[in-house]
Amino acid sequence: MFRYFEIIWSSLKMAIEEFRSNKLRTFLSLLGITFGIFCIISVLSTINSMEAAVQHDIQSLGSKTIYVHKWDYSSDGMWWKYIKRPIPKYEELVLLKAKVPDIANAAYVLNTNSTMEYGDNILTNLNYDGVSEEFNNIQTIEIGYGRYLQQSDFDHGSGNIVIGYTLAERLFVKPERAIGNIVRLKNDKRAIVIGVIKKQGQSMMQMWDFDNSIIMTFQFFKQMEKPEATWDPVIMVQGKSDANIPELKDELDGAMRSIRKLTPTQEENYALNDIESFSKFMHDIFGNISLGGWAITALSLIVGMFGVANIMFVTVRERTGQIGLKKAIGAKRGTIMVEFLLESAFLCIIGGLIGLLAVLILTQIFSAMFSFKVFVAGSTIAFAIGICLIVGVLAGIIPAFIAARMDPVVAIRSK
Repeated sequence: MFRYFEIIWSSLKMAIEEFRSNKLRTFLSLLGITFGIFCIISVLSTINSMEAAVQHDIQSLGSKTIYVHKWDYSSDGMWWKYIKRPIPKYEELVLLKAKVPDIANAAYVLNTNSTMEYGDNILTNLNYDGVSEEFNNIQTIEIGYGRYLQQSDFDHGSGNIVIGYTLAERLFVKPERAIGNIVRLKNDKRAIVIGVIKKQGQSMMQMWDFDNSIIMTFQFFKQMEKPEATWDPVIMVQGKSDANIPELKDELDGAMRSIRKLTPTQEENYALNDIESFSKFMHDIFGNISLGGWAITALSLIVGMFGVANIMFVTVRERTGQIGLKKAIGAKRGTIMVEFLLESAFLCIIGGLIGLLAVLILTQIFSAMFSFKVFVAGSTIAFAIGICLIVGVLAGIIPAFIAARMDPVVAIRSK
């Protein structure tokens, strides 16, 4: 066992010595490996970071949640197929809760864009979200100041509203000052700010941009806008903790067909978009993107492998006399071959570490620039090191084979 460690340590020292004694030549030869590992880690890290951010945003839409909508979220863009479908109605939500026992929470959501005024200040293009009672049970909203809508607000359709942190900052400078103030909404409707949502920050998917939203009861919303004129109402259905999503989806499908009086031969005029299927759909998309990234980076790795092979051929030629002496005193072919293969692998690891260092520096820069954190997973680093070892072995196998088969007498004479 000690002998194997000695061989590994000797090979590592030779690789480091090769890099120190011929810095420019070695670095230029390793540039392909450095660039290849840089591309692999940067591509995988960026894709993994983006997927993690997207999956986080998808899960924030509500666990075990199905969106009853006229639009299919995983459709192929055939909008004309869905545009004439009827919109979901609040009455359908009531019927669904009565027909499907596995529903834990269900909410009706209306959405549009409009303005908000306070004094001489006017904010435009704001999200109006009219919601029913159980919306906060599905899509949890954390309140920073004040309170959320209460049952009495829904019972009376009161003009109390909850606004996003960014809106409160823009309109009142300090968000806490927003509480209790009267603002003007669409059609000169007055509303009282009763709560400010905690700052959410930017996200990859802006389905619920709460920083720029005004949340109100859907009854109050309908005083300003008819549901038909909104951006397509949606019914959010959340299953119980032990509910099976495919089974819940089947129950909802049967209930919706019954509610809309569709015959068995008629095509459904609604879509049931479950979050788990949408999450898998996005995972498959990112998987295909990863394959594309691999196709791009493979070429640089091949080029880098030839660069390392070139170093090893030169190294074998420079150490011909040393190889002859080792074989003359009893070194076996396998020992000589392993030494050169390990040295080749260590050289690739050095190139890979340079590429890794460059990626780690860039991740800090990109994390500050983008709306999501770019990270390098430990599995990605381990995978990159594994690639370096494989490329190193492939690059050094022919030079190592040549060194192992040298005749000791001929090798010593060529010293």
